[in-house]
Amino acid sequence: MGLLAFAGGLVGTVIASPHAAATPQGENPYAATLQLGRVLVQVENNYVDPVERTRLVNGAIAGMVQQLDPHSTYLPPQEFAAFQDDTEGKFGGIGIEVDLRGDGITVLAPIEGTPAERAGIRSGDRIVGIDGEQVVSSSLDTMIKRMRGKPGTHIKLTVHREGHRENIPFDLVREVIHVPSVASRLLDGNIAYVRIKQFQDRTHEELLRAAGQLRAQLQQRTTNGAAASAKGVPANNVNGVLLDMRSNPGGLVDEAAAVADEFLSSGGIYTTRHRGQTVDDVRARGGGAFSDVPVVILVNEWSASASELVAGALQDNRRALVVGSNTFGKGSVQSILELPGGAGLRLTIARYYTPSGHSIQADGIHPDVVLTAAKPADPGAFKPLHERDLEGHLAGEARKGPSAPVGAVRMAPAGATLDPTESREVPADPTKSKDFALRTGYELLREKVGKGPLVR
Repeated sequence: MGLLAFAGGLVGTVIASPHAAATPQGENPYAATLQLGRVLVQVENNYVDPVERTRLVNGAIAGMVQQLDPHSTYLPPQEFAAFQDDTEGKFGGIGIEVDLRGDGITVLAPIEGTPAERAGIRSGDRIVGIDGEQVVSSSLDTMIKRMRGKPGTHIKLTVHREGHRENIPFDLVREVIHVPSVASRLLDGNIAYVRIKQFQDRTHEELLRAAGQLRAQLQQRTTNGAAASAKGVPANNVNGVLLDMRSNPGGLVDEAAAVADEFLSSGGIYTTRHRGQTVDDVRARGGGAFSDVPVVILVNEWSASASELVAGALQDNRRALVVGSNTFGKGSVQSILELPGGAGLRLTIARYYTPSGHSIQADGIHPDVVLTAAKPADPGAFKPLHERDLEGHLAGEARKGPSAPVGAVRMAPAGATLDPTESREVPADPTKSKDFALRTGYELLREKVGKGPLVR
């Protein structure tokens, strides 16, 4: 899922196109289409079977754009509509999060208030059939497309549940599903755990709503006279934020910048450069919801694009410790252009840089605290891809300014894991969690409570 999200998923902000300029006759782009027209005629007249012109033209456009880099894509009308639904955080479906586990599709969790939750589908259920057809060995992408559909239409799922001898059938009606991008809870010691799954429309608004809910919980604790923690931390304020952006594929850069601003009182957030010229310089405005408390950020190799932007901004401004593994390294901005007929063009138009001038492209964010597994990786095991491993990726740039942090290495003990899905259920005391990253981030924050913003 993570790789699909990078290679074909969410994108950056829209930057105004350069002014049109006259093109010399010899460089007229329409002259280049004459060859395309000749090939089109030959294929239509002579190919072994009849072919649709629309299919040929869409294929030609897609091939042209794919020559640029892995993140520039031509989106035919149906794909463009699905893409817009993803960035808006809503679509027609039944409301479940799924993952490919072994040779089957497993339900990670039903989304609250959706048809799946109301029908009684549970975490751990294994989907074995859709509309009477087996789905064993189906790709996750194909599976998701089959479950999505027009609101009001029916879909029949068959699931296998541990402990049940017979498979369980469900007849569901699709609805418009709104997928929240922010999840939060209050941990022991008045530490706020905030997970951002991706940056979509209203992510910043969701973060502010979460901040209000966390403070309301703290106020309720104070009113009830409850002890803040075993260490006697005051119960009237959030004392630190554990910001979890592991496996966050990125998304809308404007939303990411607004989120970063909530953790900063001053300083830069990012800059963008187009053909060597700075076109955008985004800076913090001050007065953020979490601008005066320690922050630890959790990242992994699947954290990409806009999530790297946020991590880099807070790291460079010395507002947070970054904990985990080197991030994916997608430091490019895509503009979304609507085309006639409902199609769209996602085009890479700039690189973005952290406040210190570091280009994230093909390099990523280097953690201050590097987490490693207890055992060396199996030589034959799956190796996570990074931006630099993708064919045709934009070249990175030599690092300018401060060198990459040399992270202190912490090894996971026996019985612990670096799998972020362990954090789906976050305990109030993460020191009891199997999730080593969650545990480490929490312990670092508890060490810094009452000592002001974290510094490296």
